[in-house]
Amino acid sequence: MADVPPGSTRQTGSLARRMMLIAAVGISILLLLGGLALERTLTSQVTRAFDDQLVWFGNAMTASTEIGPDGEVFFNRPLGDQRFLEPNSGLYWQISGKGHDDYPSRSLWDRTLKVPTDHFDAAPHIYDSNQFAGEPMRMIERTIILPGSQTKWWFAVAASRGELDAQIRRIRAILIYSFVVLGLGLFIMAGLQTWYGLGPLRRVRLAIKRMRTTGANRVTDPLPLEVQPLVQELNGLLAHSEKQAEEARTHAGNLAHALKTPLTVVMNAATAKAPDLADTVIREAAVMRRQVDHHLARARAVGRRAVGQSRAVVWDSVEAVLRAVGRLYERTRFDLDGDRTAVAAVERQDLDEMLGNLIENAAKYGGGSVFVTVSPDAGAGWCEVWVEDDGMGIPEEERARMFDRGARLDTGKPGTGLGLAIVRDVAEIYGGTVELDESEDLGGLLVKLRLPAAERTAD
Repeated sequence: MADVPPGSTRQTGSLARRMMLIAAVGISILLLLGGLALERTLTSQVTRAFDDQLVWFGNAMTASTEIGPDGEVFFNRPLGDQRFLEPNSGLYWQISGKGHDDYPSRSLWDRTLKVPTDHFDAAPHIYDSNQFAGEPMRMIERTIILPGSQTKWWFAVAASRGELDAQIRRIRAILIYSFVVLGLGLFIMAGLQTWYGLGPLRRVRLAIKRMRTTGANRVTDPLPLEVQPLVQELNGLLAHSEKQAEEARTHAGNLAHALKTPLTVVMNAATAKAPDLADTVIREAAVMRRQVDHHLARARAVGRRAVGQSRAVVWDSVEAVLRAVGRLYERTRFDLDGDRTAVAAVERQDLDEMLGNLIENAAKYGGGSVFVTVSPDAGAGWCEVWVEDDGMGIPEEERARMFDRGARLDTGKPGTGLGLAIVRDVAEIYGGTVELDESEDLGGLLVKLRLPAAERTAD
């Protein structure tokens, strides 16, 4: 299989060709079945009418037949059709009985209808016969015992199939011609429908081409209802790409701005040959490293979010973080409660990073107790993680400021002041939020991490 060039996709054939092929197959099958059914119906109707005429002649013969003094049959009145009197006219009758001479119509001339006399047909029996060479016939026969006679008489009427077969051929020719014209018309209509129906997709392609050549950032052309979801998803993808590009530009600018000041301090100290140059470099390098770590965390979260639908079991992530933080703060008591099956629509690594910052802050600034609650009941489509401690808490007027990069309330303990900022930024990337509140049970700080919930899969 040939490799696909970069930036291209494999083609699976023409959509218009598929639609035309489906239409052609469907129309052909329907016309074939409909034509066969109609041909069968019409030919059976014509044949039935032909047979009814023969039955009528047979009934007329029965009504006109009597037994003569010599025991032979005769007609008390002639049959009404002149063809019975014309030799080889194609319409014949004959009455036969065992021990009696055949009583034929004049149209038979010197021929005789071969009627089997070894059975008794109380009802008219109709069948095709080829007993006359070059003249296929349709025959009707019936066995009757006439009044005044004990003889079984076989009444037979035969008619040439020439006229019947000609009518059937005309019917079939008309049907074939009509259905061919109808099929061509339907194929043309299907082609026009395909061309017109796929028109909106061509307009979408042209709109995307205009976006690439004119710099437009949305598809705004009026389109049919069925194409609107595609256009909406496309516009959503464009908006998502624009947002990611804007975020990348913003992060790059923020990182450049954050590194500019430490670099300036280092350069000034180096230029002035300051005696504390080494300490200055170490201090400012630590600042730059914190800023780089912060922006890398955001970049990783943005990249993983763009990959697809993320899933992480919140309980498993909390337990893993508690084990890690518990080894650093052995004197702190950690409690965990809530729903073990809650699943958040985030990457596990990003969830661990957010929970690690929150639980470590609670252990660091708390009084020795940390309580974590996993709750899926934060509203439809959401799940929350509450992290509470028994520390001093944060005054309400200071809570908003704590999400700023580098903001710290207790400067007496080691820290970078980026923990809550990282948690907020990563949560917002996934569409979540972080709120600070006061813990009613422990009296310290309560951090509410709210994340979009993912669908739970069956075990």
